[in-house]
Amino acid sequence: MKHFKTLSAYFEYMELPKPEHPMLSVLSATGDKFLPCPKESSPPITTDCYSISLKKIIEGNLNYGRTKYDFTNGALIFMAPRQVLQWDSSIRFEQQGFSINFHEDFIKGTELAHQIKKFGFFSYTVNEALHLSPREEKIIESIVQNIEIEYHNNQDEFSKEIIISQLSTLLKYANRFYERQFINRKELSNDLLSIFNTQLSLYFESGQLHEIGIPSIEDIANKLSVSKRYLSDTLKSETGKTTTEHLQLFLINEAKNILLKPNISIAEVAYELGFEYPQYFSRLFKKKEGISPSEYRELYKIN
Repeated sequence: MKHFKTLSAYFEYMELPKPEHPMLSVLSATGDKFLPCPKESSPPITTDCYSISLKKIIEGNLNYGRTKYDFTNGALIFMAPRQVLQWDSSIRFEQQGFSINFHEDFIKGTELAHQIKKFGFFSYTVNEALHLSPREEKIIESIVQNIEIEYHNNQDEFSKEIIISQLSTLLKYANRFYERQFINRKELSNDLLSIFNTQLSLYFESGQLHEIGIPSIEDIANKLSVSKRYLSDTLKSETGKTTTEHLQLFLINEAKNILLKPNISIAEVAYELGFEYPQYFSRLFKKKEGISPSEYRELYKIN
């Protein structure tokens, strides 16, 4: 797998115009203008760069991580450093939109370097891209125009600060628009929660919880064909609880059933639920229910 440490090396490989800044590139096309065509195909590659792009795929598939990106509507795509990117010769983009690429060192030492880690969409797979409404698209494009002006004009001591400020604004709007997307896809959110709980039930009924232990959130997300971060953010938006909280809720509910069985110790309950250490199970139970497993058993035992 090829890895590109600099933006220039990455663009040279992509057969794109050399960036005007060693750590930043802004490509934009509207009206009768068109974006330059990238390299026709590529085996898996990684870079040290962030990428924010508004594009439409006319035909073909783009693989990002392990997931196919397959839609025809315009969407905002976010890619993080060291994510695996691959595409083939069948792919064809509509050559309008924009693409901003910047090396991770471009924002080092700035507030954005800390902020950017909080934006979950850089961890989403590409099929979880942000689909913009026409109004939202205009807002994003106006911010990109401001970045482009600073990028193409004679850069001075203020340019980098202005560009980073605009990038921060763009990402904050993207975060807001993702929240709207989660709300608009409420049916999908409900489906995800239902399938999430079904997967946990099947896992528990198969005995894997006892034999293998508590499944990781990543394992569950893979079963649902979504990224770990997208699953958590979707459920958080819909229910107010993250995937970890839903997993813990499932375990506590199962624990309540098992605790009321006769002749089974607290430790045995913990092991049956996949906990390696009974003490952790007891702490989690008390944290969620306000009483210990023993107190719950005494309170609700069947005489």
